[in-house]
Amino acid sequence: MERYQLNNGVEIPVLGFGTWKAHDGEEAYQAVLTALEAGYWHIDTAAVYKNEGSVGRAIKDSGIPREELFITTKLWNGNHTYEETQGAFARSLERLGLDYLDLYLIHWPNPKPLREQEAWKERNAEVWRAMEDLYREGKIRAIGVSNFLPHHLEPLLETARILPAVNQIRLAPGVYQAETVDYCRKHDILLEAWGPFGQGELFRNEEVKAVADKYGKSVAQIALAWSLQEGFLPLPKSVTPERIKSNLDCFDITLSPADLEVLKNIQGLEGGAPDPDKMDF
Repeated sequence: MERYQLNNGVEIPVLGFGTWKAHDGEEAYQAVLTALEAGYWHIDTAAVYKNEGSVGRAIKDSGIPREELFITTKLWNGNHTYEETQGAFARSLERLGLDYLDLYLIHWPNPKPLREQEAWKERNAEVWRAMEDLYREGKIRAIGVSNFLPHHLEPLLETARILPAVNQIRLAPGVYQAETVDYCRKHDILLEAWGPFGQGELFRNEEVKAVADKYGKSVAQIALAWSLQEGFLPLPKSVTPERIKSNLDCFDITLSPADLEVLKNIQGLEGGAPDPDKMDF
């Protein structure tokens, strides 16, 4: 699989395997093991998914050399200080059974308890300082953020000594966060696309199905090809072995400029980009 180069020189596979809503235990374990065996050597999880233990077990049992893999997890909203961040990182690393992470992300920019007087700004600065130290100690190869909009990134960059390598946001055909995309491209921050298939409604959309039929591919494969041609890094998720494998059959697709625009501008999809400033957590 080809790789992108992050702004610190670290290479990351251009497509990853997402584990959101993969239940801890056999479901998450088998899904990740199947993905690893199929060729997804980039796995994305998070502390709040509560499946880091199963993900780590699958990584170990796959037999794939650790240095060949790229593993990401995320810091949850309840951690507000330097010390809490260090502790949360250590617990994630222990659950995963790893000695280091390839990428560690701040999961959301604006925890609900910190919205008054914009206390989230100081929280993000403290959290980022802890992550920078972990990075310098060699415990993380790259650090980044998730669900950050430009007005969250701007105050972070005022105190950051290391530029975020990644911003993982909701991106899919019909869900295109233009302002954030433009901002991250300007600052050399790679965009990872969570929810690259939408909330399921993409599979019922006639415009998307027409494009898929045109190329002789599935809707999922077309959605991933669109994301890749936009320069995003999609994180498809499935617990079905056949779909896990077939989703990889997207690298031979070259969408025309017209079809890229059709997919980008699909209207009426439910579950668009979430507003980080209004989430109930």
